[in-house]
Amino acid sequence: MATFTHLPGETAHDAFFPVTESELKIATADGVDLPATLFTGEGDGPAVLVSSAAAVERRFYRAFATNLVENGARAVLTYDYRGVGAAAKATRAKDFRMKDWGVRDFPAALAALKAAAGPGPLAGIGHSFGGVALGLSGEAEAFERYCLVASLNGYYGRTAEPAAVFSRMNLAGVPATYLFGHVPAAVGLGTALAGPIFRDWARWCRRPDFFFSDPTVPEAARFADVAIPLRSIGFTDDRWGTPAAVAALLGKFSNAAVEELWLGPDDAGDAIGHMGFFRRAMREPLWPAATAFLLDGRRRN
Repeated sequence: MATFTHLPGETAHDAFFPVTESELKIATADGVDLPATLFTGEGDGPAVLVSSAAAVERRFYRAFATNLVENGARAVLTYDYRGVGAAAKATRAKDFRMKDWGVRDFPAALAALKAAAGPGPLAGIGHSFGGVALGLSGEAEAFERYCLVASLNGYYGRTAEPAAVFSRMNLAGVPATYLFGHVPAAVGLGTALAGPIFRDWARWCRRPDFFFSDPTVPEAARFADVAIPLRSIGFTDDRWGTPAAVAALLGKFSNAAVEELWLGPDDAGDAIGHMGFFRRAMREPLWPAATAFLLDGRRRN
């Protein structure tokens, strides 16, 4: 595993392609409709699947997806997991589980991207849980490479603010799920989430091994099947994705070639934290660390 603090001179494609954007509904194998946005262009580069962080809607990744197509990706798909945002109050939400994001939703989104983009290489990028979803999905072999951004084992004790994380999740978030059936955005843990999903998340974050010994998540064994090149991008000011938290997840990709990069405020010219990488202002200083890898497969030796 190689570790880098910065990527001097790494850039994406110089060409610029116009972008077409369209809204889709993706049906999962168990009959859940997922909202999605497809971005297409005239480039012939890899099609890219963008998988979200927990409690983050796909619109957060619009600028990044557009930039990928402008730089040559032939298509990019963003999508919402089940039970997120407006869907947190859906009638079926009482049956949703967090592992479904990786086990059911990720494969459905990948199939939709394949159908829309046509033949050609595929790459993927996952923000926080979006990196976890790759391991759960059993679909890693479909990708030529995958980028994990701020992806981590979520055990609260490895965060930089364990008391605050524990209390927000368990003393505010979990009780809210029983009061309202979901966690409202007002609780401050992201957009609204269906109650059962949030309780899974909180329970896993109380365990040092996250979900890897949870008998209800046998799909955790699939992490060892991932054998594609991975680039993990972490941030030195991320209060959740500390080096220990990131390492605890990356170790589960035991058969993958993992390249680990660490970037910080000096690289960005501003704070990054857990959410800042995908801000439009990071297009020049930070995005090439992901786009060059996704579109060209460029790695540092």
